[in-house]
Amino acid sequence: MRLTISHETVYRFNPPMRGVVQSHRLTPSQFEGQQVIEWQVQVDGATRGAAFRDGAGDWIETVTLLGPVSEVRVSVRGTIETRDLAGVLRGHRETVPPLAYLRPTIATEADKALRALASRALADVPQDDFLARAHALSAAVSAAIRYSPGETVAGTSAAQALAQGMGVCQDHTHALIAVAQASDIPARYVTGYLESGSDGGAHEASHAWAELWIEGIGWIGFDPSNECCPDDRYVRVGSGHDAEGAAPIRGVAEGTGIEAMEVDVRIEDANSPGNQGQTQQ
Repeated sequence: MRLTISHETVYRFNPPMRGVVQSHRLTPSQFEGQQVIEWQVQVDGATRGAAFRDGAGDWIETVTLLGPVSEVRVSVRGTIETRDLAGVLRGHRETVPPLAYLRPTIATEADKALRALASRALADVPQDDFLARAHALSAAVSAAIRYSPGETVAGTSAAQALAQGMGVCQDHTHALIAVAQASDIPARYVTGYLESGSDGGAHEASHAWAELWIEGIGWIGFDPSNECCPDDRYVRVGSGHDAEGAAPIRGVAEGTGIEAMEVDVRIEDANSPGNQGQTQQ
């Protein structure tokens, strides 16, 4: 599938900041499931700094804006060709060992309820069937946390989302990471995009899912929000231990005041002229 993506993030500061430094994880991953046709990340008025590929295989770029800074506009435009690999992250180069992703964070710490959910999900699954165990955990999270926008916030943890019984893709992903790690399965948070077409699935264009390390296969993506593994509708961008660690944009502003942010994401199938894409605002 050939997908075109437009992703714009605008930060506004009142009063203006003396300076802003940002770290961007906005370039699609390199692996057999996707090939970048063209891609551009633009920040008006910024000075580009270091650019490198980190140990997880993500492309990181830094930018600096000197003050006074009242607005930062980050624009991403590009086209990418995707293939359905049934969620398998084949051909992705990274140096971080999978066991590093057994470490929980505040967002993915498994409490008693999450551990109980994992135990129930795996009760009848053979210990040596690692792939079946991963699918069972993902299905359990999908059933336990109903997709419901507006019920959680950025700082909601996996335990809190399970207690509420509702959330969005971030909450599903944190919960799946928590139950996987509680079951001794390395797991990590993935950010990217999802083109829906006419499937009617519950998601946003800017999307998140989990990858679990399956012995004998490698990293495989699981999307509890849509009850599937990532296919050619998905564009993988970056990963981390949780949503904060995998954030596409991280930054520091020098000064005090009010910060407001607006995000607009559009993704559509380039081969389907009638497709209007999905928008998140």
